[in-house]
Amino acid sequence: MKILITGSNGLLGQKIVKRCLKHAIPFVATSKGANRNPECPNDHYISLDLLQTDEVHQLVLDQKPTAIIHTAALTNVDYCEDHPEECHQVNVISTKVLYEAAKSIQAHFELVSTDFVFDGENGPYKEEDTVNPLSVYAHSKVDAEHLLLTDPENYKNWSIARTIIVYGTGFGLSRSNMILWAMEALPKGELMKLVDDQFRAPTWADDLAYGCVEIVKRNQTGIFHLSGPKPRAINQIVEEVGKALQLTDLKIETISSTTLNQAAKRPPRTGFDLSKAEKLLDYHPMDIQETIPLLQKELIHYR
Repeated sequence: MKILITGSNGLLGQKIVKRCLKHAIPFVATSKGANRNPECPNDHYISLDLLQTDEVHQLVLDQKPTAIIHTAALTNVDYCEDHPEECHQVNVISTKVLYEAAKSIQAHFELVSTDFVFDGENGPYKEEDTVNPLSVYAHSKVDAEHLLLTDPENYKNWSIARTIIVYGTGFGLSRSNMILWAMEALPKGELMKLVDDQFRAPTWADDLAYGCVEIVKRNQTGIFHLSGPKPRAINQIVEEVGKALQLTDLKIETISSTTLNQAAKRPPRTGFDLSKAEKLLDYHPMDIQETIPLLQKELIHYR
């Protein structure tokens, strides 16, 4: 087994690298630009622009991975809404290039996708539920999934790992995440304005990395839902962080999502049925309060 990881500078990419190192799984890590993860050995890292088709195909031919885990994506939902062509290039075209490269050497191709492929009217969702994207970002992920689901060559050696609000710690990350924001703001007594009409099941990045790698290790194919165990309203998610930090006076103001004037429409209620992943991957993710002590220790390490 040898795994090629895209987006290795990102949060999930770093956790997959960490898992490969821990379990002595051969890997090559790729991102655009320099290696920002000091725990990823430079001799395992290659800078790669996923839109350079010839470079991608040559790298795959040279490295001969048995699997590609494609974590790289443009995930800022409102930015995607305002930049649809860039979103399509990064999220759809790069998937097509990588998928074709994987097929050329008969490698497994794993696409990381999102709960936003659903409209949020009937969550929690099973893998076979019908998608109905509401935003440019969501459409791009549905289009990327479609490349695998409707392959005219009927290539079967692929998987789709859908997830929800990934959180955790890492090196040089370009974006923070909700849980870390709450861990910083709540102890300071800062007022947090949070919507109470959107429900999500946040996913600890280490759990997601486990699921992504297990799909490859266990030779699984098809769609898998990998998220945290329990959907909650956004304000309730932050309240869980407060409980874990043993804070009693939380300054939280609940608001309606309609007041935010966000460019992109969000699904109101997602969450996943995890029974398939539990059965086939032995996937048992930790809930928010369980991960907070681990994150507190990690924050010292990553500073």
